[in-house]
Amino acid sequence: MGIVVVTKEHAPAFTAAESSAVDLGLPGAHTKNLFLRDDEGTLVLVIAKSSTKIDLKALSKRLAAGRFSFAKPDLLMTYLGVMPGSVTAFAVINDPACRVKVIIDQELFASDSLNCHPLENTATTNIARDDLLRFIRATGHEPKVVTLAASATAATSI
Repeated sequence: MGIVVVTKEHAPAFTAAESSAVDLGLPGAHTKNLFLRDDEGTLVLVIAKSSTKIDLKALSKRLAAGRFSFAKPDLLMTYLGVMPGSVTAFAVINDPACRVKVIIDQELFASDSLNCHPLENTATTNIARDDLLRFIRATGHEPKVVTLAASATAATSI
């Protein structure tokens, strides 16, 4: 696809807080990813700026979805092919049936590049924001951009 990335290895980072503590000298916004399931079985991958505070109850209302909870590890492996602690935007490549809906935090659009795990939590990949969007679309997923901050009132539907 002609996408240029820079990947740097590091000690395993299981949370956004652990990832933020790793200084790799990469430009751009760091991401955190939530793999959610609503009570109707809809699967959602949320790609957010690492500092964004997300209220799951408010998010479910904003997306006109059922009540969200974190999806079980077996669903994560089945649909995204990664282990807990390694959830990443790149994992949509493992969902050719496009069962997982992709939600992207509007806050990430303030950065020209983003930092994500490359399917494992022992490295971080820097990618241009527009290239990440192009990659996600190439997998057949159409991401929805949503204001995710807990205080936001913007609405959209999945």
